[in-house]
Amino acid sequence: MIRIERTGPPVYLQISRQFINAIQRGALLPGAKLPGTRRLAELLKVHRKTVITAVNELDAQGWIIVKPNVGAFVTDKPPVMKTNTLPGEYQTFRYPKETGFPFPVSSLLERPVTRVAKTLEFTDGQPDIRIAPLDKLGKAYRRVLNRKSGQQHLAYSRVEGNWYYRQQLAAYLNNTRGLPIRPDNILTTRGTQMGIFLASTLLLQPGNLVVVGSTSHYVGNMIFQQMRAKIATVPVDENGISIPALRTLCEKRKVRMLYLTPHHHYPTTVTLSAERRIELLQLAQTFGFIILEDDHDYDFHYDSSPLLPLASADTAGMVVYIGSFCKALAPGLRQGYLVAPENLVGELSKIRRIIDRQGDHVMEQALGEMLAEGEIQRHLKKALRIYRARRDLFCNELERQFGRNLTFTAPPGGLAVWTEWKEPINLLRSSQLSAEMGLHIPQTLLFQNEHLRAMRLGFGSLDEEEIIKALSILSRAVH
Repeated sequence: MIRIERTGPPVYLQISRQFINAIQRGALLPGAKLPGTRRLAELLKVHRKTVITAVNELDAQGWIIVKPNVGAFVTDKPPVMKTNTLPGEYQTFRYPKETGFPFPVSSLLERPVTRVAKTLEFTDGQPDIRIAPLDKLGKAYRRVLNRKSGQQHLAYSRVEGNWYYRQQLAAYLNNTRGLPIRPDNILTTRGTQMGIFLASTLLLQPGNLVVVGSTSHYVGNMIFQQMRAKIATVPVDENGISIPALRTLCEKRKVRMLYLTPHHHYPTTVTLSAERRIELLQLAQTFGFIILEDDHDYDFHYDSSPLLPLASADTAGMVVYIGSFCKALAPGLRQGYLVAPENLVGELSKIRRIIDRQGDHVMEQALGEMLAEGEIQRHLKKALRIYRARRDLFCNELERQFGRNLTFTAPPGGLAVWTEWKEPINLLRSSQLSAEMGLHIPQTLLFQNEHLRAMRLGFGSLDEEEIIKALSILSRAVH
């Protein structure tokens, strides 16, 4: 960073100017602490008094702040200079802003910012991390690390995931979802998106046809498009995707994969009926397409026992089942899983090994122990009561504040409500006005075309007071 020329300007000026240059080009960031004067003198092989003079010069010009008995720090308000201080031979490089080589830029993967600091926010149905059992999880995690045997979880291991965790997870999925699986049927992932990506990487080729609902999850669509697959849509009604429309499509074109969220269709929250599930499995066997079943919001069902996943009735090996604990616990934990026949799990694990060697085995061990002790199950029961109350309040407030301006159905489960607006309304403009009043509504929650004006509004991450305030802001923005 600093080169001293014995035949150049005074050494203290060389030192101070090169420090200024380093600050200007970002090599020394605001708040960075400089080495002590003795240490600097040793490093630069100069007299300490020379270093002290250079530091005083930097302080006098306003480039650093000297705190007695603490040290010298780069200021966060440097002087404004039109040109770089050091010309010619004293110049050092700036890190380039752009590459010197071309590369493909994808507009498919662009996602708008989904958070504005210090504002209320409607999500697409995220949980409230304030009620997550973080204390129990923290204790379980520390317990694993504090054991002598805990060291084995920090070494390289099986890429499919922690064996004990997969044992407990297999039992949990059997008890809650009727999946008659063993640990070898499970590949752990970093959330559902990673599961979709891995399955798509292995199972899709460019030009393959993937079928989704007429309204569907934009993340899945982005992944399929990134794999250069073609996407076709089929209608979705109050009972899920249309089976006749899917059958007609299969008769005309070769379908490689069907992606769906049958428990609570994204974004409309409707549940695929039991009759359609049976027909769908029969169609998959007849036409040979893969069913990629996303276990979206399965853990949150309020009014009755939920229908079991398609994977629980799959006897022909046509379903790849994907789920996670991101909603049940906290999104940032990124703990997901993929369930499939053993031969597919084995092949997928090879791809997983390339992008993520094995995941977090310590966290998986902790989650496995929490499953064995029933901690996660108890938390889900508690969370279900909280979210049911929030759903009821949210729907009551929608009715009270918007009346006949929109239609909605109280969802039987999940953490979001699908609303359709009757009056002509510019949803994007309404979201902008809401933002000005302190409520952030991401563009990904807005569904508007010539036939549809709808919003997917998540209530799970908001408490009772926040729900009332957020809907009041939206009401003012709409009107």
